[in-house]
Amino acid sequence: MTAEGCAMVPTVRPSNTAGASTVPRRPPSTVADAVAGDDAAADAWVLRFEGFDPATEGVREALCALGNGYWGTRGASPEASADAVHYPGTYLAGVYNPVHTELGSHSRDDEHMVNAPNWLALSFRIGTADWFRPEDPGVLDYRQELDLRRGLLTRVIRFRDADRHTTTVTSRRFVSQSDPHVAVLETTFEAQGWSGPVTVRSAVDGRVANRNVAADAALTNRHLMPRTRTEVDDRTVLLEMETTVSGVHIAMAARTRVFEADPAGADRPGPPREITVARRFLSEPGFVAHEFELLLEPGRPVRVEKTVIVGTSRDRAVVSAPFAVTAWMRRVADPADLLVAHEREWRGLWDEFAVNLDDNEHQSLALNLNTFHVLQTLAGVDADLDAGVPARGLTGEGYRGHVFWDEVFVYPVLTLRRPDLSRALIGYRYRRLAQARAAATAAGLEGAMFPWQSGIDGREVTPAELFNPRTNEWMPDHSHNQRHVGLAVAYSVWTYYQATGDVDFLIHQGAELLLEVTRFFAALATYDESADRFDISGVMGPDEFHDGAPGAPGTGLRNNTYTNVMTAWLMARAVDTVAVLNGRSCRPLWNRLGLRPGEVDRWRHIGSRLRLSFLPGGVPSQFDGYEALPEFDWAGYRARYGDLGRLDLILNAEGDSTNNYRVSKQADVLMLLYLFSAEELRRLLHGLGYPLPPEAVVATVDFYGSRSTHGSTLSNVVHSWVEARRDRERSWQFLTRALDSDLADIQGGTTHEGIHLGAMAGSVDMMVRCYSGLEIRDDILWLHPVLPAELGAFSFSINYRDHPIRLELTPTNLRVTLSTGGAPPIRVRVDGQDAWLSPGQVRDFPLVPEQRP
Repeated sequence: MTAEGCAMVPTVRPSNTAGASTVPRRPPSTVADAVAGDDAAADAWVLRFEGFDPATEGVREALCALGNGYWGTRGASPEASADAVHYPGTYLAGVYNPVHTELGSHSRDDEHMVNAPNWLALSFRIGTADWFRPEDPGVLDYRQELDLRRGLLTRVIRFRDADRHTTTVTSRRFVSQSDPHVAVLETTFEAQGWSGPVTVRSAVDGRVANRNVAADAALTNRHLMPRTRTEVDDRTVLLEMETTVSGVHIAMAARTRVFEADPAGADRPGPPREITVARRFLSEPGFVAHEFELLLEPGRPVRVEKTVIVGTSRDRAVVSAPFAVTAWMRRVADPADLLVAHEREWRGLWDEFAVNLDDNEHQSLALNLNTFHVLQTLAGVDADLDAGVPARGLTGEGYRGHVFWDEVFVYPVLTLRRPDLSRALIGYRYRRLAQARAAATAAGLEGAMFPWQSGIDGREVTPAELFNPRTNEWMPDHSHNQRHVGLAVAYSVWTYYQATGDVDFLIHQGAELLLEVTRFFAALATYDESADRFDISGVMGPDEFHDGAPGAPGTGLRNNTYTNVMTAWLMARAVDTVAVLNGRSCRPLWNRLGLRPGEVDRWRHIGSRLRLSFLPGGVPSQFDGYEALPEFDWAGYRARYGDLGRLDLILNAEGDSTNNYRVSKQADVLMLLYLFSAEELRRLLHGLGYPLPPEAVVATVDFYGSRSTHGSTLSNVVHSWVEARRDRERSWQFLTRALDSDLADIQGGTTHEGIHLGAMAGSVDMMVRCYSGLEIRDDILWLHPVLPAELGAFSFSINYRDHPIRLELTPTNLRVTLSTGGAPPIRVRVDGQDAWLSPGQVRDFPLVPEQRP
C-alpha cells in the first residue's frame, strides 16, 4: 500500500461451496482483477493493478510476464533486484543446466531452467537521493496495466522525493512477437514543477541465481559464470554468460538512447530529437552498464529507450552468441517500428485464438489472459527452436521449468487453430526419442519410455524427493513411475493427425513416436494365460497420491484403470497407423522401426484383453486393491487443516500416507472422460469385454469426484469437463475456478513461481471443445453444443483440414461459416445431423435446448 492509501483491488468472489464432494472453495483473492471502468470490452483486454502491494508482487510479476516463445521475462520492476518482494526472472526456452547439491546426509542431482541475465535493469535517482524503489514511502500513485491485445506492459508511478519534488515515471515494455530475439523498455521521466538532475543506470545483470521457489532454497542455485563483458559502442553494452554444466552461452546486448519526449497531449510532427549524454561504462564480472545524467525541466519530459537483443549458442546459423547479437543490434529496427510489427503479429494471433463471450466480463478477462499466456509461451516456437511445453511457461521456476504431460491439455488449443505449432512442439519429443528408447532398454523393455519430467536432452529429471514444508524435511518422491506420460505423447500425435490429416507428419515423426510408445506398453504388459488377460504393474496413475500399495511405497500399482484403458486405445491406434501408412512411400520409416511378423497382431490382442477391476455399481476401480482401502475422514481433517489440496504433505507430517486411503489429488479414472466421450469410452471398454452402462458413468463421476482434494490446477479443468453434460451449473463453477487458477492464485501462493500453463490452456479448451461438443474422429467434425445457463452467446475460430471455420453459438443456434478457398468439402455432424460443407458456405443448425438436470 502506498503512502496515499492505494491498494490492490480484489474483485474475485469466494465460492459458497466446499467439501470433498463439491466444487472446492476459492480462497480470498490476493490478486487484483480488472478495475471496473466505463468500457467493459476494453476491461476484458486489460489486466489492471492499482497500488503497490509487496505481499502479492510476485504473483503480479508472473501474471504480467511477457514472452514470445523464444524467451520470457517476468513483469518485475526495472529498478528491483531479487529479494523477498521482487523477482525479475528471464527464461530462454530450452535452456537448462544440471547441478549437484550436497545436503549433509545425502546429495542429489537436479536440472533447472536457467534464470538468465536480467536485461530489465534500469535504475534511477533524483539528485543525490537514494536509488528509487517501488516500495519507497514517497510513492503517491502506482498503476500497472497489461494490454493483452497488444502484448504491452505499462507502468505509471508518481512519487515525491525528500526535497518535496514530484516526478512521474512512465515505463512500457514488450518482448517482440515479430523478432524473437528483441525486447524493448521505454521509460519517460517528467518533472512536475521542478528542475534538476536524474541519474540513470541501464544495465545487463548476470549476477543472478534461481531463487524463485522456496522449496528449492537448499539446492544449488548458481547456473551462470561470466564470460565476455564489453562496451560495443557509446550506446551499447554486451554481456556474455555461460551455464556451468550444460555449457550454453547466453549473450545480451543492450542499446540505450535518450530522446526528448512529447508532453502528454502534445502533437509534435517529425521524429523525436535524440539527446547526447555523457556515459560512464560500468563493468564487473557478470555485470555491465551505462550510467548517465539527465537534466529534467517542467513540461519537458525525457524518454530513455533501451533495446535489448539476446542470443545463445543453441541458435541456428550463428558464429557465436556475442557475434550474433552484435550483428543483429546493428540492423535492428527502431522501437516504434518494432512495436508496430509486434502489434500486427498479436492482431493475427487474436484473430485465430480469441474466444468472444457476450457479457461475462470477468470470464472474458480470464479467458483472454489465459490465452495470452499460452500464446506468448508457444506461438513463437518453430522447427528451429528446440523447445517443449514447460508446465509453468516462461514465467517462473516452478517445477524447475520441466516438460510434463501438461502438453496433453495444451495441444488441443493449438492444433485447432495453428497445427504448425503443435507439430513443432511434438518435435521436441521426437528429437528425444533415442533417449526414450535407451531408457526403455535400460529397464529391460522394448520401445520408448518417456520420462515423467523432461528437460534439455530427454533424460528422466524427476526429483527423487520432495521438500515438505510441514516438516522441513525431504520425503521420497516416486513420480517417475508415471509411465502414462508416453500415452499422452501418443495421444497428442494421433489427435494432431485426426485434426489435420497430415500423413507426412506420420511418416516423418508421428508414426515412429506412436509405435515405439506402443512397443513399450506392449512389453510392459504381462500375460496371464489362465485368464487370457494382460496386466500392467509397477506404474503410477495421474492421481499422484498412490505410488504403491499400503506399506509398499514406490513399488507402483497394478492395473491402474487409466493406464490400461489408454493402453488399449493406443494398441488400436497403432494398428490404425500401420494401416494408414500401408502401401505409402515410407521405406525409411519401416527401416527404422523394423516391424516384426506378428507384432501388429500382438498389439491387437493386447488391446482387447487388458484387465480392469470394478467397484459396486459398475464403477471402474482406480487400481487393483483400491476397493480394500478405507474411506478418509474428510470432515475431521478439513476441520483441522482447512485446505486439503496437498493431503500428501499433511499425512506425511503425521507419519501416515495417502497410499492408505481412497483419496486423490486430481482426476485419474475421470481423465478417461476428459480425453474420450462417454460413447468412445464405452466402446473402448466393450472392446475389452467390460460393460459401461450410462448409470455406471454417472456413478463413476460421483464416486471419484467426492474423493478428490483438487490439489492440482488441472483437476478443475477435468471435473468441469466431466460435469458438463449432466450438471452444467457445477461444470461452470469448476470452469470459473480453472479460469481463475492464476488470476486469483487459487492455490494460495504458487502462482508467483510461474503460471500453470496446462490449466490456462485447459480452461480455454473447455469453451472451444467441451461446451460446443466439438470432436474430431472418423474424418468427421462432430458438434454437440450444451451451454451452461451462465453462458450466453460465444464465438471462436478453428482450422480444420485447412478450412478456417468460424463457429457462433447461442443456446438455440449454431452457425458454421467456412472461409472461401480451395480446400475440399468437409463432413460435419451436429447433434446427429450430417452435412457436407464447402468453402464459403454458411450454415445454421437450430439447437434443441436439453432438459436441465
